[in-house]
Amino acid sequence: MSGRTILVTGAARRLGSAIAREMHATGANVMVHYNQASDAAKALVAELNTFRPGTAACLQADLREIEALPGLVTGTVDRFGRLDALVNNASSFFATPLGKIDLAAWDNLIGSNLKAPLFLTQAAAPHLLAARGAVVNITDIHAERPLAGYPLYCAAKAGLLGLTRALAIELAPLVRVNAVAPGPILWPEGDVFDRSAQVQIVAHTLLERAGCPQDVARAVHYLLEDATYVTGQVINVDGGRTAHL
Repeated sequence: MSGRTILVTGAARRLGSAIAREMHATGANVMVHYNQASDAAKALVAELNTFRPGTAACLQADLREIEALPGLVTGTVDRFGRLDALVNNASSFFATPLGKIDLAAWDNLIGSNLKAPLFLTQAAAPHLLAARGAVVNITDIHAERPLAGYPLYCAAKAGLLGLTRALAIELAPLVRVNAVAPGPILWPEGDVFDRSAQVQIVAHTLLERAGCPQDVARAVHYLLEDATYVTGQVINVDGGRTAHL
């Protein structure tokens, strides 16, 4: 990936930062997108630039504001001269019990998980086509196996999975589009799953253990760099959980 440029959304923390570190280690330039985590984004950029000065930068945007998305693309190209890959990682996650779903929840969950990846990929498409690049969307195993109490989130991620396959058609044959669907890798922040729920979920995986962010990052790395004959696919990084849900 030496000399190539990757834009990773939601890259300041958690899975996004692991993906940014993994891809930077391949020799790529990395644009770290963030919304509110300014300090974390700047710290990550400083960390990456200690290894290879001038190869990482960050840009702020609220991905739910569609008019801001072309600026992420132009900002990346202005900084590094090209855009070879896009990782749509940024995501909102919270419960929406049926009967309590409102338009604010719709705008938040659909906006971050589905609308933003579509419009950001559309904005990036000319550069990705010129570079014969790739896109990886971070979906969720619950895109295909819904989680009780989270119908809107699951629908948004299901839409992103469908969008992945549709964009693979639209951007073929020059640009590959794939997805990675994490299972129990990082628990959501807050008290969404208590300790007993976590133990039960992990016990239901075939490998009987939780994964780590690097497991997802390595799958992204494979799809961006090595999977030259793979497009329109999803890799479930879930310890085998979806094999018998």
